[in-house]
Amino acid sequence: MSAVSQPQQSDAGQAVPLMVLLLFTVALTAVAMVQIARILDAGAQARTAADAAALAGAAAGRSSAAEIAAANGGVLLDYNEQITTVDQPSAIEADDVVLVTVEVRVGSATETARAERRVDWIAPS
Repeated sequence: MSAVSQPQQSDAGQAVPLMVLLLFTVALTAVAMVQIARILDAGAQARTAADAAALAGAAAGRSSAAEIAAANGGVLLDYNEQITTVDQPSAIEADDVVLVTVEVRVGSATETARAERRVDWIAPS
């Protein structure tokens, strides 16, 4: 009897199908990771565009919000402005609060953001 065994004829060529399966699995995983990264990146871009658009809307109105959303690669889907007045219900006064809510889409991701503009005037002493 010999201490070293000879490979059986039925074992020959087993490495090739295993390597093909391994390469296929690695390629499939890489494609899935790229797709997930794109989805996450679109979500981050949508959050950034929505935040910037909400701040621009609170400062200067709807047209500025739409312009900033477009500059960040997004589309302004919804713009809502609520004015809480202290004294006069029809005009924006110094003590009023403007709350802006925007919805922005970048690629397949949609995000909502809010911003508030409040001016507290302090009388000079």
